[in-house]
Amino acid sequence: MTWEITKHELDKQMLLVNESLFALGNGYLGVRGNFEEGYPEEIPSIRGTYLNAFYDITEIQYGEKAYGFPETGQKMLNVIDAQTIEIFLGEEKERFSLFEGEVLGFSQTLHMKRGFSERAIHWKSPSGKEIKLTFSRLVSFTQRELFAIQVKMEPVNFSGPVRVISTVNGDVQNYVDKNDPRTGSAHAKKLAVTKVAEDRGTIVLRVRTFASGLEMACAATHAVSVSCECHYEQDEQKVHAIIDFKHGEPVSLTKFAIYTDTLRHGDHIAEKAAAILKSMQGKDFSALLREQEQYLATYWQAADIEIDGDPKLQEGIRFNLYQLLQSVGKDTASNIAAKGLSGEGYEGHYFWDTEIYIFPVFLLIHPELARHLLLYRYHILDHARARAKEMGHQKGALFPWRTISGTECSPYFPAGTAQYHISADIAYSYMQYWYATQDQDFMKQYGVEILVETARLWLEVGHYREKDGKFAIEDVTGPDEYTAIVNNNYYTNVMAKYNLKSAHKFYHWLKETDDAYFAAFAARLGLTDEEAASWLKAADAMYLPYDEKRGIHKQDDSFLDKAVWDFEHTPKDHYPLLLHYHPLTIYRYQVCKQADTVLAHFLLEDEANPETIRNSYHYYEKVTTHDSSLSTCIFSIMASRLGEAEKAYHYFIETARLDLDNTHGNTKDGLHMANMGGTWLSIVYGFGGVRIKENGFFLNPTIPEQWDRYLFRLTYQNRKFQVEVARHAFKVTLLEGDALDIHIGGRTETLKPGRTVTRPISGL
Repeated sequence: MTWEITKHELDKQMLLVNESLFALGNGYLGVRGNFEEGYPEEIPSIRGTYLNAFYDITEIQYGEKAYGFPETGQKMLNVIDAQTIEIFLGEEKERFSLFEGEVLGFSQTLHMKRGFSERAIHWKSPSGKEIKLTFSRLVSFTQRELFAIQVKMEPVNFSGPVRVISTVNGDVQNYVDKNDPRTGSAHAKKLAVTKVAEDRGTIVLRVRTFASGLEMACAATHAVSVSCECHYEQDEQKVHAIIDFKHGEPVSLTKFAIYTDTLRHGDHIAEKAAAILKSMQGKDFSALLREQEQYLATYWQAADIEIDGDPKLQEGIRFNLYQLLQSVGKDTASNIAAKGLSGEGYEGHYFWDTEIYIFPVFLLIHPELARHLLLYRYHILDHARARAKEMGHQKGALFPWRTISGTECSPYFPAGTAQYHISADIAYSYMQYWYATQDQDFMKQYGVEILVETARLWLEVGHYREKDGKFAIEDVTGPDEYTAIVNNNYYTNVMAKYNLKSAHKFYHWLKETDDAYFAAFAARLGLTDEEAASWLKAADAMYLPYDEKRGIHKQDDSFLDKAVWDFEHTPKDHYPLLLHYHPLTIYRYQVCKQADTVLAHFLLEDEANPETIRNSYHYYEKVTTHDSSLSTCIFSIMASRLGEAEKAYHYFIETARLDLDNTHGNTKDGLHMANMGGTWLSIVYGFGGVRIKENGFFLNPTIPEQWDRYLFRLTYQNRKFQVEVARHAFKVTLLEGDALDIHIGGRTETLKPGRTVTRPISGL
């Protein structure tokens, strides 16, 4: 079933990975796929519940600190645990555990069409009692605060007393791994419990962070399908609901937990959690499942990609799209973390990944969610302005490399703050939103200001060279983190050029569209026509390093002068290089962690001629390790563009099931969200040949020889249309909206309601 992810084996070595794979979330609340009953102490677990953007402030320790180094960071916190449900059988109270007794049957399933996970177990206790258990859980898409668990207990060969102990626990901490820089290395315990209470069956806990002052609360209650006795035990940090009943027939127990926080709910969060819980009285687990299915039916209608010919890939792309939906923030306080809400890797920080790899997915399947992602960046614009000033700039906005609340959290500036390109990446995403939606109100209220402030940054960072009058940008780091603090990184310069031109264009667009609004806007920001003209001048003079001999754009001024890394004699177990070599060792060689110049050619393909793009692809392919999960999808897309089908498919395969198959070996820390977006990009932008530009929507499909057919649907400028690609021809059908002109293989076609355009692939 390509709509379900199922594991039948109970492999202790895979438990941490499966906790990530079976994580549930809704963009606000995330819960890892831990076993309700827990594990023995000797078996490791990352037991986690997370609220997007709920963080504490941590101190950054430096051996030697310089001006402008961030003094504090932020860390997404593991919050109140409402997962725990322990089951005890018989008078002797044998505790149910999958690591004791005998497991006669086991399966763990993620239902991606229905929106819940399920564990089905047939277990024999050490004394011979047999019971069938089904644990079902969901995090609601329609009631964002809700996490619910249903346990069905069916006796097989005994009847008698059963005790269930259900716990809400505030004594939690974050996972740390001091040997891996991609996970947090300190600051595990960051929450203090401030309230523990039980009132007429409702448990309420409230906690407060140590430094940020944020608070969150959890209210929980239980429903049991048979007559039972229930009492409560509590201490300063947790509450146990102890439920006793006689077991002679199937019994269902449902636990409802509501999470609130001061970021989204303001004051009185405990009372609000209890009120939300009370408002849900009368809803059982089946009703919640129906709401999930209805929500997901709408989502999948827009988002689903169908692939005929490879069930494993079909499963992979649906898993990726499902997990993206579960993790993407749906309010202006939050974004989407590198690991989503599935784990603690990178401490829950938001990166440039959002704009370049994830935003395009939602832009074309769910524009409203894409809009929220942009609003988050606008929400932290003042922090970006402050950071620019801290970095010595008089004007402009320098967005943080990694952050939650808006301030810079990266202590390692060569691969952090030096990546100035993030400001241009954000500007680029605003332009993509404009092309795809034509949302004038949004650009007027938010977009132009982002474009202006990011454009201002480049005039502060760059300068005109005396020798040729070219505009140069020095001492920055591009996307390739194996090459740091360089002059004229091609990616940075070409993205800055696009940023500057876009700001100039929309400065005059706003002036012409609403003169009164523009006057107030210009006065507030201190804008003049002369400053706007300076952006265009710098863009036109932008230096884009080029190597005549090789016919490629140089990654930066010095990259091609370095010795090529000795790939032949690098042991396979020494990848990723960052875990085995000092950064300075890596910096001295031609070696790329990920796509850099090749990525620039994808995003701004019209800035280079086709032959340069081809040459650059082949050159950088030889020196790229793909140590970053962000890399192979870009090489797949560009191989498709160059007509190199075999390579395109090879690189695509590396992305499609990266987490399901744990190919990078770190899925335990959370899922790779940007790679998941990259899988979609590889299909739609790669094989589908989609591009969104100022002059319209472009489509140029191919099909991998391994597939029989594939289909995707897109939303563009208030139209919905479908692209279906088969072996020798493809069809484009307008499903909703007015007629639309699009560009197909160099020709303009008009899509009309109810009409399908069919074209041969060979004719492109």
